Amino acid sequence: MKITITKDEHTFDVAAAWRIITQMLEKPNAVIGLSTGQTTMNMHAIVSEIHAKYPFDVSRITLFNVDELTNLPREYSGSCYTMIKTQIADPIGIPEENFIMPPTMSDDFEREAALFEQRLSERGGADLQMLGLGSNGHIGINQPGTPFESETWVSPMDPDFEAKVRRETHVPDTTVLGGLTRGIKNIMHTRKVILIVKGKHKADILAKAIQGPVSLDIPASVVQLHPNCEILMDADAASKLDRAFLSKHQN
Repeated sequence: MKITITKDEHTFDVAAAWRIITQMLEKPNAVIGLSTGQTTMNMHAIVSEIHAKYPFDVSRITLFNVDELTNLPREYSGSCYTMIKTQIADPIGIPEENFIMPPTMSDDFEREAALFEQRLSERGGADLQMLGLGSNGHIGINQPGTPFESETWVSPMDPDFEAKVRRETHVPDTTVLGGLTRGIKNIMHTRKVILIVKGKHKADILAKAIQGPVSLDIPASVVQLHPNCEILMDADAASKLDRAFLSKHQN
């Protein structure tokens, strides 16, 4: 595990964008996992801006997102498919057949989870996963308590996030919402993982995740065991880390 700290949010966004671009340039048929949310929106925009200014071939690049919301229309602006498609896949010209995402609606999500993994496996497996950190320590939509040996499945949403989604979509309480997410085991089999964290509001949970014990209570803590993992953060997110810890791991 290595740690990289950027001086501010913009520098973080640029650094994260270049992690994605570098993977694309180093392996023209790379399989790259992304994440959605406030942490990633600007970095995706920067990837798109750089590609527009300095075009490079992405015809064999495969993109996917680590998770997807279930039982909501794909057209919902908060669906991972829509966000990744509009923020990065379409702007840089990823072919539709190379954008691997599970559907948001299905009568058999267990089958869809297996098919999602099969499609990634057929392309050689994931080379890079840009992985966000949830406020309760979740990764993907693997909430606290998820077994580390979990494989791609439909997980409950964080209650606060679910409430937000229901407000925005007016989906009734009778509709069960969740998230089809790569399991922790699947995430850990990715060749390289970059945990991306920014903002003071993530400082406490980040410190617990990478300085504390590896625990089911904080799913993100499992990245401590990954053989090729970078923790990329801005100075605000790093504010609760111990100096001794940083001196040992900082890049």
